[in-house]
Amino acid sequence: MENILETKHIEKKYKKFKALDGINMHVPKKAIYGLVGKNGAGKTTLIRIICGLQKPTKGTYTIYNTVNTSNQITKQRKRIGAIIEAPSICLDMTAEDNLKKQCKIIGIPDEENVYKILKTVNLENTGKKKAKNFSLGMKQRLGIAIALVGNPDFIILDEPINGLDPAGIIEVRELILKLNKENGITFLISSHYLDELSKIATCYGFMNNGKIVKEIDKEELEKSHRKRIEINVNNIKECVKYLEENKISYQVISDEVIDIYEKVNVSEIVIALSKRDCIINSFQEKSESLENYYLNLIGGADNV
Repeated sequence: MENILETKHIEKKYKKFKALDGINMHVPKKAIYGLVGKNGAGKTTLIRIICGLQKPTKGTYTIYNTVNTSNQITKQRKRIGAIIEAPSICLDMTAEDNLKKQCKIIGIPDEENVYKILKTVNLENTGKKKAKNFSLGMKQRLGIAIALVGNPDFIILDEPINGLDPAGIIEVRELILKLNKENGITFLISSHYLDELSKIATCYGFMNNGKIVKEIDKEELEKSHRKRIEINVNNIKECVKYLEENKISYQVISDEVIDIYEKVNVSEIVIALSKRDCIINSFQEKSESLENYYLNLIGGADNV
């Protein structure tokens, strides 16, 4: 599979502090790559390096098969749109004027695509309304619209749904999926909202302490997710005793709920527990969440 972005042993040091420690990353063409990591893992530093805002201390990266030390890298970066930390919006300007200003900044002489872009992000009817009066979701979509100026085929978003309400999150999610499927745009998305990220990402890079500890695509991830059976019981102590005696892997979730992490015969457990005056009120098969997968990958919640 062709990769739009590859990094090789990228390091970034600030005096004695090593923010990035040998990053190897591969972002496939037309993918939605979810970059997962706790605060301080190095996600934003890596993104800033890719966008040319900082230089790596060591290592190289390629964008569209052009290495960062090449004179052609600036040309290739023009094919990238990005929002880092917050959208670059002029709050006292309308959505249309924000896009026109961006056209001038990047040297696009005609502004014919401005309305088309506004329509794409569902901001074509905002008229003379200034951006400072937009909702957070509208501002985020305007930021993505600005990133779309220049017709990029690779967009980098750093925490794109941070602070948004549920409606704003859905709007941004649907826009990303639309741009990916209909326009073939590749996305690199850094996000703390792992449940939301799992709804759109096609592959992932998991970061911890300045390193990519795992890269995996969505299908592989789903196969590797630990399956579990969640049971609701009326006698948690007897249920735990039974599971311990039979060496069945479990986790107590509450006074009534236990998760079982093995393939078991539910009918046998129901009968066995009923003899102990423990009734199973309900049971449900579930998969491990993306958050739990990440925590298990880095060694548990104590490392967050």
